[in-house]
Amino acid sequence: MRTRARWWGRGGLSVRSGILLLLIPPLLLALQLLVVGSRLPEAARVWVGGQEPDGTVAFSVISIEPEGRTRRGGSQSRRPGAETEEEEEEVEVDDGERKEGGRAYEDENEMQSRQGGPRALEVQRWAAEKPSFTAELNRIVTYITRPQLNCSRVLSPGQTEAAQPPAASAHWSLCAEDWLLPAADGSCVAYSFSMDGGDADFLKTVSGLGCKVHTFDPTNSIASGGHLGNSLASNRGDGGVVSQHKMWLEWRAPKKRRHKTRGNLGSVSQTLADIMAALGHHTVHFLYADLLSAEWRVFQNWIEAGSLQNVHHLVATVHLQWAGFEVGGTDEEVLRYWFSILQGLQASGLKLVHSSAGEGHSVLKKTVANAHSSYTLSWVNTRH
Repeated sequence: MRTRARWWGRGGLSVRSGILLLLIPPLLLALQLLVVGSRLPEAARVWVGGQEPDGTVAFSVISIEPEGRTRRGGSQSRRPGAETEEEEEEVEVDDGERKEGGRAYEDENEMQSRQGGPRALEVQRWAAEKPSFTAELNRIVTYITRPQLNCSRVLSPGQTEAAQPPAASAHWSLCAEDWLLPAADGSCVAYSFSMDGGDADFLKTVSGLGCKVHTFDPTNSIASGGHLGNSLASNRGDGGVVSQHKMWLEWRAPKKRRHKTRGNLGSVSQTLADIMAALGHHTVHFLYADLLSAEWRVFQNWIEAGSLQNVHHLVATVHLQWAGFEVGGTDEEVLRYWFSILQGLQASGLKLVHSSAGEGHSVLKKTVANAHSSYTLSWVNTRH
């Protein structure tokens, strides 16, 4: 019995020693991992598309788009986790391929780097401590009757030679400073949206400047040169020649829509960005618009889509008789919305150079002595 005990004692000692020896390498490896892991940068320890230790899902979004490049149409980006029931858009990439359900992501630095690009409409504060029809209206009238830029030379209606501002107030005026006009040896593009023929003098002026002129009127039965009324494929326009299109401006962005390619528009109503894309125009040097109370929602679309960075001169009539298409709320809320639109135009680079009051004194169906029912405003983009 003593011999067997001594034997087991010696055997047991040997087993314990072996176990300790086997544990030493794993302990050394674990120690090494702890030391090396603590020196790794934070960016190296990122969960990509997997689960965090607490069970939540983490995403790492990497932008591969060149810096400064903007998307046509200004479609808003979505981040993972946002709850939405909207239909996924079909995105057309540069090589002509389409990716279903493609979602665009941008980091905050890229979005902030866009000067004059897409921006959300910022609703302005009340003109007074509480909503007031008089205070809101006075703020708007003051804003649209005080030019923000004085031009020493202008182009008046129907004129093609720049001159000093006329003594009598004109219906509209284009700032003709040399640095604000297209180069003499460069291209010039002009658009006009009008259904009442009130753009005749504008067409005469821009045609005399040698611009490629395109007019848009959904009621024009002879538009598009005998082709389909809503087709832009064969209406490129030559210098001084007016091309007519049976088409109008759209302010609503469909939830699901292919980006329009050059010469391909399938509707009689399209956004400015889609029209420019179909005609192959990156810049519109002169734009005239009398949209018959649709201007406020169209302006909002231009602000939010970043379209105004490609428009150099804008002549537009604003109507105050009623709220306008798809504009609702109390009278005070409508006036504040209008002023927010005007501020959005300024934030996009437009400076008011001329204002001309129309007939009547009706504002939101109320007779007001110190305001007119409409104003024709002339802006110039000082950022191009």
